[in-house]
Amino acid sequence: MKNIEFKLPTIIRAGNGEFKKAGTYLKEVLEGKRIFIVTDSGIEQTGFVKQAIQMLEHQGFVIQTFKEVRPNPRDIDCKLGGEEARNFRADAILAIGGGSVIDSAKAIAILQCQGGEPQDYAGRDNVIKKVTPIIVVPTTAGTVAEVTRSSVITDTAKKIKFTIKDVNIAPVLAIVDPELTYGLPAHLTASTGMDALVHAIEAFTCKLSNPISDGLALQAMKHIYPYLRTAVNNGNDLEARYNLMVGSTIAGMAFSHADVASVHCMAEAIGGLYDTPHGVANSMFLPYIVEYNAVTNLEKHATIARTIGIASPNDSDEDASALLVKEMKQLAEDLSIPTFSSLPKVNENDFDYLAESSFLNGSTPSNARQITKEDYLKLFKIAYSKKHSEKSLH
Repeated sequence: MKNIEFKLPTIIRAGNGEFKKAGTYLKEVLEGKRIFIVTDSGIEQTGFVKQAIQMLEHQGFVIQTFKEVRPNPRDIDCKLGGEEARNFRADAILAIGGGSVIDSAKAIAILQCQGGEPQDYAGRDNVIKKVTPIIVVPTTAGTVAEVTRSSVITDTAKKIKFTIKDVNIAPVLAIVDPELTYGLPAHLTASTGMDALVHAIEAFTCKLSNPISDGLALQAMKHIYPYLRTAVNNGNDLEARYNLMVGSTIAGMAFSHADVASVHCMAEAIGGLYDTPHGVANSMFLPYIVEYNAVTNLEKHATIARTIGIASPNDSDEDASALLVKEMKQLAEDLSIPTFSSLPKVNENDFDYLAESSFLNGSTPSNARQITKEDYLKLFKIAYSKKHSEKSLH
């Protein structure tokens, strides 16, 4: 039996049309008037930022925009953002975008108040003081940074990723509006949707899972899995978009109170070295880690299979787990998830370094099955072979 601590300091406003009420919601949670918007050039082109500025200025807020965020957010960009937010004397940081934008906003909020380098706050509970209040508007259904206390940043000098984990960087408000994802391209819907599914699966199976995170993870799967193919194939399906967005947020609540595991360890390794988008990286390694882990905890993997409806109560745990492994491989194929070998920068000579980087990731001990550097190396080689159904890790 485990003792459980569950903290969710984030107010969640979820549903169609909630973004249009952003000005009102910000007035409810903030005292100051100076809003520092963090976004990227792609999101700016959608018109969401302009719409937000108009709403906020109508409510009397003063706005400055920072759009120097790149995929796999860089330490140098976060430091620049922190300096600009400090000079602007921001009363709040508003992130409009995907996971890279939101993670950057969290680091910027720290650096505005406390200075230094993003690396100074790496690890758990190293953000000693309260930071500038963070409000987030996610534009993808997958990263779930809107409800987590984590920020994953790239060390540009070392080409590795590090994580800042502290309740002080949890957003005070998340405006989760599925309508902002209607124009998301199919490939981004696929990779971010798979990313959300990874969060739910790893939260449920990792060694730090608990009854509360388990309940959230299973509920997230019920929202994500049945609608993922539909959302990719028909981005205008309102029911699918709604369920992916809500399911993604629930998955974030699950893993932020448990942990992620080896899928993320491998994904962050290649993200740091090759600058691979995080959702894509998670998606391509999910089938292999599910296969690797399933033999360790058949009951939990069977529960996943039954929860998402690909196994029946009459199936044995072993048969249900096997069905889950098969379906995760098929899902990746159906969604046209890129393969590891298809990435333009991948070099087999890097695999030993990637295995070492994965093994040293702070979430490696949380993986359902004990995993060594040699295991990671084998997994990278198997993923690189792209033979989804020909190799077994049992």
